[in-house]
Amino acid sequence: MQRESHAIIIGGSLAGLLASRVLAKHFDRVSIIERDFFPEKPAPRPGIPQSRHLHILLNRGKIILEEFFPGLENELVAAGAPSLDPRSIGWFSPAGWTPHFSPDLNDLIMFSRDLLDCQVRRRLAENTNVHFLEGGTVTGLLANASRTEVAGVSVRFRDRHNPGNIHAENLYADLVVDAGGKVSKTPQWLKSLGYEPPLETTINAFVGYASRIYKCSGKLSDTAPVFMSTAPPFRTRGGGIFPIEGNRWVVTLFGGDRDYPPADEAGFLEFARTLPTPTIYDAIKAAEAITPVYSYRGTENRLRHYERLRRYPENLIIIGHAVCAFNPIYGQGMTVAALDAQMLDECLQKQRERYQEGDLRGLARQFQQKLAKLHTIPWTFAISQDSRYRGSTGAKPNLGTRLIIEYMELVLKALVDDAKVCQAFLEVVHMIKPPAVLFHPSIALKAIGQLASGGQKVEGTRQN
Repeated sequence: MQRESHAIIIGGSLAGLLASRVLAKHFDRVSIIERDFFPEKPAPRPGIPQSRHLHILLNRGKIILEEFFPGLENELVAAGAPSLDPRSIGWFSPAGWTPHFSPDLNDLIMFSRDLLDCQVRRRLAENTNVHFLEGGTVTGLLANASRTEVAGVSVRFRDRHNPGNIHAENLYADLVVDAGGKVSKTPQWLKSLGYEPPLETTINAFVGYASRIYKCSGKLSDTAPVFMSTAPPFRTRGGGIFPIEGNRWVVTLFGGDRDYPPADEAGFLEFARTLPTPTIYDAIKAAEAITPVYSYRGTENRLRHYERLRRYPENLIIIGHAVCAFNPIYGQGMTVAALDAQMLDECLQKQRERYQEGDLRGLARQFQQKLAKLHTIPWTFAISQDSRYRGSTGAKPNLGTRLIIEYMELVLKALVDDAKVCQAFLEVVHMIKPPAVLFHPSIALKAIGQLASGGQKVEGTRQN
């Protein structure tokens, strides 16, 4: 009788959930170990402290999620998630309001993070080979005698109804996937097994944000969705206002260089009043808030270079924020988690074609190297903005990245007057097209032309 194949995922956040969808195709049993106890209905939980804030699923991420879970988009809409025509969204870019045009992009589905995670967990539960092991804290990696292969994890479980009832257990698996987020302990676990921990690159612009949910009524209900970008180093404040399920609007304010939005009601409103356009302030000054103000400041960019390790154990994969965490204000996290899972699926399929079923030799190292290349573009996008804050700390951009930063500033100036440049930029932001399209002569000529024109920033009321 053939032995049952088993994969373990550390962490039940979106990266872990999407990875489990992929692993369910390749393994007989998939176990998701999560420290929290999942709520039965959409609700915040301790393991996702940023869930109360604005979340945007980019077009590329929406496409991948629909491939993983056919019909998911319709299910979200049926649960009340608004579908937004991109034409309805006002974007105050670093250079001013973008042109009012019809971008060739799919509608955005707006929802709370709690709703998305709940819907994905529900769909995963339909797979009889996916198992949720809640209340489990992974305390270390198990390895074979020579410590060349990871063989499982040691876990400390809490009882849902009696938290003081704790028991330890060793769980063995053919593949272990760390999707434990920024708090991942894999560097320490590798060191305990005799491996060098990965080098880390960190860039911190000290961006913080605060969010509040409002009832949809009055002036608020007449306000088009709006996103106001910062423009470091000169403009450190920004914000966004978008609808979510339940006839609610979420308002997120943010600031860099430690210019954090306050978490009290009066300070939150005053911060909104100081934004370069009054759109958000006018919408919320008399609106009915239905939650307190919640703040979040864990926004540093951190890249762990597992792909550079001279020695790396078999059967261990690290994905999501456990390997590459971006400043969440740029809305890349959920889409990159989907891309990570898609890459894992491709690597597992190629592994099956290359070796006998169940042979995972070389998979882990190859995956981490491919993942590092995949993260290059979103990482560069995030740090190119954050590196422009005066108080930014950590690694400094190399010459190539600095040139990209300067060129992108010209593109941002050009797009406020040119719908084609704006279209190209949005396609890159939504990861539909590669950044190379922004260097096409038709775009480059308009961008470089900003040097001659001076490309003055636009301030003030939204232009219709």
